[in-house]
Amino acid sequence: MGGGVAEVMAKAGLATVVREIDAAAAERSRSGIERSLDRALERGKLDEAGHGAALDNLSFTTDLAELADCDLVVEAIVEDFGLKAEVFAELDRVVTSPEAILATNTSSIPIIDIAMRTGRPEQVVGLHFFNPAPVMKLVEVIPSVCTSPAVVERVTGFATDVIGKTVVAAKDRAGFVVNMLLVPYLLGAMRMLEAGHATAEDIDTGMKLGAAHPMGPLELSDLIGLDTMLLVGETLHAEYGEPSYAPPPLLKRMVAAGQLGRKAGRGFYDYG
Repeated sequence: MGGGVAEVMAKAGLATVVREIDAAAAERSRSGIERSLDRALERGKLDEAGHGAALDNLSFTTDLAELADCDLVVEAIVEDFGLKAEVFAELDRVVTSPEAILATNTSSIPIIDIAMRTGRPEQVVGLHFFNPAPVMKLVEVIPSVCTSPAVVERVTGFATDVIGKTVVAAKDRAGFVVNMLLVPYLLGAMRMLEAGHATAEDIDTGMKLGAAHPMGPLELSDLIGLDTMLLVGETLHAEYGEPSYAPPPLLKRMVAAGQLGRKAGRGFYDYG
């Protein structure tokens, strides 16, 4: 997701600094973005000039301090509140511009919980992209109760006018708009499989051909990452207490086994 967000920014003509946790991760990120840009060029979605300009707009680092001069920082790490809180506390220390916006790409964690780990909660906002970010047209903009209206206006205008996304506004409740509706559906498909009602293939085929969905729910869960699905389900269940948000035992067992979906080579399907 972080690489996809960086690609979106670079293609929009913005100087984009990608910070990864170590050199190996930075090289994987660089390679992944380059492959994605190459595919866009091959498919005619990007011309030679745009391809070269996007690459020139990207730089990679392992030092968070290199984000000091950024006008907008978008955090896109794992869906873990403790880790996000640490990152935002550090960003608050290293990002020097008082006008800088600190945005989180969280798909479920309340924005206020993250914002209060900084000394500038009025500058913190949710900016939730969808995977794959270069393709998906939607972003959710989620202010907390502390976010400045001016920041919401700036981020909404940026998302619409600069990076060409469609914005939906969401309240600061776990899951926001899309995942509050989507996650129970995905978890319900897992329960259906777990109970033996149908195979994974038939569940996905049924929703693709019967409901005109571009991907089936289990395919989509594999794409999102089953570890992310588990964390999101736990966050939503803690917020609302409804059984439909509770991760099923099958999901927990698969995550424990390292069967995390596409990124691990195995989830509800094999990707070897």
